[in-house]
Amino acid sequence: MSLQPAFSAQDWPIATCLHGIPTVSREGVALHDADPEAWDDMFGQVEHVGFSLAELADSHVRPADLEPSRRDEFLSIAASHGVRIPSVHLQRQSVIMPGHEERNLAYAHRTIDAAAEWGMEVFSTGLHQPFSEAQRRALWFWTAQGPKDPDDPEVWQAAVTRLRELGRHAADVGLKMSLELYEDTYLGTGDSAVRLVEEIGLDNVGINPDIANLIRLHRPVEDWRELHAKLLPYANYWHVKNYTRDEAADGSWATSVPSSMEAGLINYRQMIRDAIELGFDGIFLCEHYGGDSLGNCATNQTYIRSLLPGKKDA
Repeated sequence: MSLQPAFSAQDWPIATCLHGIPTVSREGVALHDADPEAWDDMFGQVEHVGFSLAELADSHVRPADLEPSRRDEFLSIAASHGVRIPSVHLQRQSVIMPGHEERNLAYAHRTIDAAAEWGMEVFSTGLHQPFSEAQRRALWFWTAQGPKDPDDPEVWQAAVTRLRELGRHAADVGLKMSLELYEDTYLGTGDSAVRLVEEIGLDNVGINPDIANLIRLHRPVEDWRELHAKLLPYANYWHVKNYTRDEAADGSWATSVPSSMEAGLINYRQMIRDAIELGFDGIFLCEHYGGDSLGNCATNQTYIRSLLPGKKDA
């Protein structure tokens, strides 16, 4: 017997990323330090395309480093546009990044505290590190090689221990913690991601099954259907996007291009059905690289709602 869905198509929480908003203005001012007018413009755009939820990535604004008065101003501006911030995504600050382990761990703890103070529900992070020089030069960063987590049991155990520490902190302040699938990290394959979360062993720590991060790679990858089968039972927050993909049968080449969720390789109609049958009740976070990111996310929100169950019975 299928589980009763947590929400209906009308009220399921669907958020947008802010990839379409520049992190630095033409005048060289970081969005984190921007005047209220810049924040007002950002949330005005989010409202205009039909979103009431937006994920805050620390690439744009760092909740842990925003003064209380600025935090209140930020949230007030968001609310004036009918927008709420349910989640923070802490990216490229791996707790096992060589030479930066303690700093990144402390920053993650401060971000968890800030997320709770801001009234968020999800602390999202991963083990990916800052871009390599080759990735910074590339049109699409995933076409160049980035840092790799080592095949080292001691480093693996350090990742488990530190992420468990963060997970306990998140639980103490009422947050889910979600770990994003990402290539060449300990969250870079289906089996490794499941093993990591199981070894962490906390009910509030799950997986962000952002499998599109893997299918876009220009190299052989795991079958997206097998990845979903392994990861959806652990999903508690979901970055959703898609890519078209073509590849040689012998694995000698592969290519990918960002697409709408409906048009790409992953069949989200089936994957969302499968997730709901497994009891998924998390936020969908629409993500898109290239072109009009916000516009594509809006298109994808409409698509997602068309796939979700209808209004629940009273």
